[in-house]
Amino acid sequence: MYRALWNALPGPKWARAAILGAAGVIVIVLLMMFVFPLIDNMLSA
Repeated sequence: MYRALWNALPGPKWARAAILGAAGVIVIVLLMMFVFPLIDNMLSA
């Protein structure tokens, strides 16, 4: 899976690493802002 994602990205290795790093940060931020609070509300109620 990671190999397919790596090969699908354009550019040199540093650009691919930057794209994947930014995508990882975006996923973590979305989890922290939307998913985890929703789960917390579901468990607290």
